[in-house]
Amino acid sequence: MARRRDERIDHAVLTAVTELVREVGYPALTMEAIAQRAGTTKPAIRRRWKSQKHLVVEAMARDRAGVVEMDTGCTHCDIVGHLEALRAAMGDPALGHVLPALVADLADDPELRDAFLTAVWAPRREACEVSLRKGIARGDLRPGFDVDLVMDLFAAPIVFRALFGHSALGPAFPEDVTRAVLSGVGTGAGHRCAESG
Repeated sequence: MARRRDERIDHAVLTAVTELVREVGYPALTMEAIAQRAGTTKPAIRRRWKSQKHLVVEAMARDRAGVVEMDTGCTHCDIVGHLEALRAAMGDPALGHVLPALVADLADDPELRDAFLTAVWAPRREACEVSLRKGIARGDLRPGFDVDLVMDLFAAPIVFRALFGHSALGPAFPEDVTRAVLSGVGTGAGHRCAESG
């Protein structure tokens, strides 16, 4: 009879990965350091995860950085909330500092890429899609637009600036992006809270 997997080790290892990535960065992360921080062994980690890269992706998925559920009754405000959460997450070393190096690994490993998109990126997009669908139902957004394209238009400026640092990613940027994109797909009839002008 096979032994049951000890979830305490799983938790300790994933926590160790997040902590170490914040402390030393993704390129300097090692199995030795993870095992030591988690109080386990490298063989125990290797039995659970296919590679260190897969381990990092699972830690990112567990942490759900930047994933928020928004329902303010205001489509504009909901989108700003999603983008602010993404902006904050990209400033967190556990996501923002891992992503540039991880992108190269994803390009060379289709299985890892699928795991990342499914476990890390999809929950963020699904939460945003819920807000867009509610915006359509309220009459704030034109029906029939390409939801995937619009979500890319919202997220891309924040991810792009976080990756390349060519321009400021300040606290007003989510609002600026939301205004720019909603001017293309909004109906002009949607409720906007007083703070959003």
